[in-house]
Amino acid sequence: MCQGVRLLAVSGDYRVRELIESSVEAEGHHALCVSSSGEALHAFNGGTEWDFLLLDVSKRKDSETVFAASMLERIESERVYVLADVGDPSWKLEAQHWNISNVLPKPILRQDLVKLIAGSPLPEIAPVRATPPHLQDSSSPHMEELDGYGFFLAASPAMIQMRRNILRLASVDYPVLILGESGVGKEIVARLLHKYHARREKKFINVNTAAIPSELLESELFGYEAGAFTGAIKAKPGKFELADKGTLLLDEIGEMSLQMQAKLLHVLQDGSFSRLGSRSSTHVDVRILAATNVDMEAAITEKRFREDLYYRINAFTIVVPSLRERREEIPLLIEQMVNRGSASAGCEPFVFSRRLMEAAQEYQWPGNLRELRNFVTRLLVLQDQDAAYEDLRAKTRVKSSVADTNTAMAHQIGIPENAQLGMKGVVNDVKHQTESRMIKEALSASGWNRRRAALNLNISYRALLYKIQQHGLRA
Repeated sequence: MCQGVRLLAVSGDYRVRELIESSVEAEGHHALCVSSSGEALHAFNGGTEWDFLLLDVSKRKDSETVFAASMLERIESERVYVLADVGDPSWKLEAQHWNISNVLPKPILRQDLVKLIAGSPLPEIAPVRATPPHLQDSSSPHMEELDGYGFFLAASPAMIQMRRNILRLASVDYPVLILGESGVGKEIVARLLHKYHARREKKFINVNTAAIPSELLESELFGYEAGAFTGAIKAKPGKFELADKGTLLLDEIGEMSLQMQAKLLHVLQDGSFSRLGSRSSTHVDVRILAATNVDMEAAITEKRFREDLYYRINAFTIVVPSLRERREEIPLLIEQMVNRGSASAGCEPFVFSRRLMEAAQEYQWPGNLRELRNFVTRLLVLQDQDAAYEDLRAKTRVKSSVADTNTAMAHQIGIPENAQLGMKGVVNDVKHQTESRMIKEALSASGWNRRRAALNLNISYRALLYKIQQHGLRA
């Protein structure tokens, strides 16, 4: 990387200006950060030759003040970079007018600035489409609000592909099973499926089936008549009735008792049920979404979950990746959580220090988004980035130390590396590898004709589609 690079940045956010100046100068280069294009033009007139120009287009009031002709005529377009919020396309047409194709996402990271001053190429601006946002099948980062229930962010390849799948499934009435670890945002995915469905004007109701005792779950789902049991003073509709014509999410369905599974299967088959204490049937039209962090195949094998119910709720499957599988989204998620949580914490939003952001991206986040949100909330309240950094580094070191110790002890007593998971882990690992290999071979032999491959494997077509997604297989 050449030394003495000079970067001129225009941003109305003083935190962004401070971050750029400290990061660039820490690399041995020079940065001048100003708040307007007028100040930037003055910097050009001062006689300094600027190598790069960075324009922060987020939260701007007037595009003319950012893309000022008198300023942009002083520097080649390939040396101009745009700093923009994920999911905001409002600046793209103006940038294309000036042939600017270098884009950096906010929040800006030190490694992005290093690439910038090194002259490394960045992706070109995606073309602006005339289709509505929810129908765009773009590979660019995307963020959208969910009507007071948080936000959906897709910036990693896995999440962008998952969003494409969500948009394709949003318009159909078939049941969708949402799988993923605890805290990855399965309810957010369900709300996005509802948002783009024809039922979006109707109710979305979420029932956490694991949080309700099994003896009460039936009355919660199907309702009851007055006098049905002690304390039932008046009739009460259940969640199925309340969600009629809308969407019902059965969260943590993998924890449901077998008795309740049998009753649910009957309702899903014909859409009718009876309230507790009632002799008449009620018919509803409800779109069913289900979510769980349980290994459903293992639950079926161990007779903890009915196979017929599994296929009833699993017309389509969406697997939400864990946070450690989409680390590039952590800075974007943190920025959103800081901006949204600062008001309730009674403090001003702030920018994470470089080392704290790097520590956050290195940490495994076993609790996924839930753990990340709690971490940001504590930081907003305590306002101590040094302590937060030490906490993350300590957790990372402990996890690494435990793994190294287990590996060393296993090697000393001659246990093979894959056996360190324990006998159950070894069996699951071998099963996973064998299953993946057999599916690959069947798909290759059939020229990726999935129906023929399913027939050769003696499994259903839907089961094969699920396993292809589960193992991450690609043609």
